[in-house]
Amino acid sequence: MSEVADLYDMADDAVVLRVHVSPGAGRTAVTGRQGDAVKVRVAAPPVDGRANAALVEFLAAEFALKAAAVTLVSGATSRTKRFRLGGLDPEAADTALERLLAAVGSGGQRRSGRR
Repeated sequence: MSEVADLYDMADDAVVLRVHVSPGAGRTAVTGRQGDAVKVRVAAPPVDGRANAALVEFLAAEFALKAAAVTLVSGATSRTKRFRLGGLDPEAADTALERLLAAVGSGGQRRSGRR
C-alpha cells in the first residue's frame, strides 16, 4: 500500500480525492497534507464557485485529465471537499500524488499546471 492511498477512496472505477482548500491565496499550489486530505491553496476567491472551478482545472492538469473528468462530489461551500477523478486508476493517482507531495517536501511548492 502506498503512502498516499489514505488521501483517496475508490468508487465506481474512479478515484475520489479528499482536498482541504485555502482560497484567495497568491497562487494555486499543493502545500502538503491536512490529515487525510491534500492541502491546496487556490488563487481564486471563494465567490460564485470560482475557487471550486479553479480547483477542477488545477486537479485536471495535475492528474492529466480533462476538466470534464473532474467532478466536485461534496463540500461545495466547505474547505473540505471531495473530487471524483474519472478514468484514473489507483496507480496513476499514487504516482501523481507522490510527485505533488515530493515537490512540497523538497522545499518547492507545486504550482498550477504540469511541469
